[in-house]
Amino acid sequence: MKLFGTDGIRGHVGTFLNAQLALEVGVSAGEILRGGTHPEGNRALGSANRHVIAIGQDSRTSSNMLSAALAAGLTASGLDVWNLGLCPTPAVAFLAAKMPEIIGGVMISASHNPPEDNGIKFFDADGTKLSSELQAQIESLMMNNDRCNSDRNTIQNTQGNHHHWGSYKERSQLISLYQESMQQSIQTDLRGIKVVLDLAWGSATKVSPDIFRSLGAEVICLHDRPLGERINVNCGSTHLQPLQEAVKELGADMGFAFDGDADRVLAVDGHGGGVDGDYILYLWGQELLHSERLPNASIVTTVMANLGFERAWQKLGGQMLRTPVGDQYVHAEMVKSGAMLGGEQSGHVLCRHYGVSGDGLLTALHLAALVKLRSPLSELMQQSFKPFPQLLKNVRVEDREVRRHWQNCDPIVQAIDCATHDLGDRGRVLVRASGTEPLMRVMVEAETLDLAQHWTDHLSQLIQQHLVH
Repeated sequence: MKLFGTDGIRGHVGTFLNAQLALEVGVSAGEILRGGTHPEGNRALGSANRHVIAIGQDSRTSSNMLSAALAAGLTASGLDVWNLGLCPTPAVAFLAAKMPEIIGGVMISASHNPPEDNGIKFFDADGTKLSSELQAQIESLMMNNDRCNSDRNTIQNTQGNHHHWGSYKERSQLISLYQESMQQSIQTDLRGIKVVLDLAWGSATKVSPDIFRSLGAEVICLHDRPLGERINVNCGSTHLQPLQEAVKELGADMGFAFDGDADRVLAVDGHGGGVDGDYILYLWGQELLHSERLPNASIVTTVMANLGFERAWQKLGGQMLRTPVGDQYVHAEMVKSGAMLGGEQSGHVLCRHYGVSGDGLLTALHLAALVKLRSPLSELMQQSFKPFPQLLKNVRVEDREVRRHWQNCDPIVQAIDCATHDLGDRGRVLVRASGTEPLMRVMVEAETLDLAQHWTDHLSQLIQQHLVH
């Protein structure tokens, strides 16, 4: 059973993801994190005085149900649970790294996915995503230790040789510690800056407006209540148009669009132009480079990053290190290489000077501060780089096994080889199965839009023909 994808466990609520599964995940994860099944007989994470799991959630209507089921499993395994309630995902990571009692954190969220989806993201005691090894241990324990019967309707006694039951406490007040860290992360105020925030009816509604206002910014908010049935629907980082229109209409200096759990952000300049993660990394990277805070002038990003970004960064004397899609891969490469800045085109940005995880609010604050100190965002954009035309097309493929083994389809693989050969150094092709949605993603980047359009359409049609039944 493969539960974990590129960003935790994620799926449609009521079919794949339900209370029963969340309970079983809580039981198994609790034992792994507590160390009851660790090969060396020690705690898998943290030191002996750590015994708490912090749980946060976004605004989805299913988040309360999944949080309660997960907490039941974790307390049954002997861990204490601190419920943070509605909060950004990076707040969970921050508290896991900061609080000495916390052995790990969990966020109930499906990030940018639609309201009918949800997910479970685990963090370890240093605030980073749970390692693939520990994820595999949780999956293995669920399958192989006779915790549930064959029809998955009952759970056997999970206590083994221990008789300690964990406690459950409401600890939403701890979010103020995260809020204070955000305010202290920038060295300038934002007086004179007019900003529009699209909060996507999700986690960003919790603290983002208050922090911008506390730093002196004039703030206008869109989609600013925690409405789970509308989270990400035609708003937020996946739908920039409402923000673009608002920024132009209101004469704002810039705007920021968050996703459902606020771990990523995209920006809009004063003319309504979109600013994706590639531009954010370039602009922030340039600032860190000038202040000699970017070791080896390196930025870590994924295979999705635009070639125009890469070539422009190389002209500055920098190097770009690419990873597979997923912030856990970006973070791992940052640790390995010593890089301090990394992220994804989607707006998931990590800066190790200030945080332990991707953080949309942190990124927005630092980009706003950069604009305050330097130039209007539109001017900074003009001075940055010209992107290659890049097209991304999603093809819905419901069958999980078909998506996992798509590379066994010879016609698709041959067509990718043909496209790669045809583009040469004029572009590139990337076809992959999404780790968070039932989609195959086709990305083609080329010197001309016509060339990119041709190969995007051709590859998408082949996937539709051979993988969709």
